[in-house]
Amino acid sequence: MVNYGFAIDNRKCIGCHACTVACKSEHDVAVGVNRTHVKYIETGEYPNSSREFSVHRCNHCEDAPCTKICPTTALFTRSDGIVDFDDDRCIGCKACMQACPYDALYIDPDKGTAAKCNYCAHRLENSYEPACVIVCPVEAIVSGDLHDPKSSLSLLLAENVTTVRKPEAGTIPNVYYLDTSEEMLNPLASEKTAITMWGEQAAGVGHFAKYAQERMGAADEHSMLVQLAMEVKAKDAAPRDAAIIRDVAAKLADNSPKAKRSYDAPSKGILWGWEVSAYIWTKAVASGTYMIAMMAWLMGYLDMTDLWWPITTIGLVFLTLTGALLLKDLDRPERFLYVMLRPNWDSWLVKGAYLLAAYAGILSATAAVLLFGLDEAYLRYLAYIGIPVSLLTGVYTAWLLQQAKAHSWATDKWLPLKFLFETAAIGAATLLLLIGNATIVVAAICALLAFWLHGHHIIEKPQIQALA
Repeated sequence: MVNYGFAIDNRKCIGCHACTVACKSEHDVAVGVNRTHVKYIETGEYPNSSREFSVHRCNHCEDAPCTKICPTTALFTRSDGIVDFDDDRCIGCKACMQACPYDALYIDPDKGTAAKCNYCAHRLENSYEPACVIVCPVEAIVSGDLHDPKSSLSLLLAENVTTVRKPEAGTIPNVYYLDTSEEMLNPLASEKTAITMWGEQAAGVGHFAKYAQERMGAADEHSMLVQLAMEVKAKDAAPRDAAIIRDVAAKLADNSPKAKRSYDAPSKGILWGWEVSAYIWTKAVASGTYMIAMMAWLMGYLDMTDLWWPITTIGLVFLTLTGALLLKDLDRPERFLYVMLRPNWDSWLVKGAYLLAAYAGILSATAAVLLFGLDEAYLRYLAYIGIPVSLLTGVYTAWLLQQAKAHSWATDKWLPLKFLFETAAIGAATLLLLIGNATIVVAAICALLAFWLHGHHIIEKPQIQALA
């Protein structure tokens, strides 16, 4: 069985960005995002300083968390080990970006769907190597079959000491690095500043312009060497590959130093913002209120005579708000039904969607029994089913967050219990608002606000571990 991978030889990489340009050209990648990028690290102080370049992209993991969390199988692992994606199935939920420990995915600003390096699968199927491989002037990127002991990739890995990014994530990445450093692979090991060798993002371009003028001669010399190396490589390449190499060389020649910047991956910001933290809160109100009320009623602690309609209405209203917030967070909301119609049952987004639908059915059936004045026994039967369904509705987001392996919360084994406690507490606070006196009402409102702020803190506080 074939299993494709990459080797990045940091002994050879010269930071020319030919791979980035080739990838953009081959896949028509939008401005502002990259499927592959070159990261620069500088260490030491002048004159005892050094600079390291390295290529970062999708690691085509054997146990890819992005494919597990994707609700519509828009991301999938092919039989040859390539982790590929299907634009037509993506709903833009950004769950894959939360799951990837390597920050390899992005949302295409033109399509609103997720994208990443797909190993140039279309070229591979026509017996061509990936675009980044054939344009690299120093052959620092090597592709091949990891299961073939005679492939150039396997031979290179067998003869050298290699490392991978974030092995502790357990994803079994298939991109190997030769002669790299901890500072290169782990973004937390190096300081990130606003001023870089190629630009100054925080304070305009004045500083950079002066720097560029001082270094123009060295940059021109570097560019000429790159152009010469790529022309030599083009002469020995197949006609189609030679055309790509010369096209990339021309674009690099037109790109003056003032257009360049540090190619460390820029922060994508908060991926799940206020909509998700609000949805956790509204879902807890919808499920927790019903769950606590039904448990108290079945145990004989609560008279539901005057509470049936308020509790059912609260459940339906807040569940509707939950659905609206979930839709608003999608970049392709018109495809929301794909979660139900094209489900990936490994994803807790899918399981959660069916739980929400089941809980909506319980509440709707309860409203129907009340509306038509049916026997109270039906309400009891619905409560027996509704209590576990409402509990799971409140808690399932914890298992979804545990699938988001790029974040520290994914390792919190107590997260489901925390969500259970918060769902019960929010439900009890809401119930107290319906039956309590003024003092209890104030306490309940404070509790609700506290849990809203906690949910907002969990989702929106940056907790990404070693992304770039």
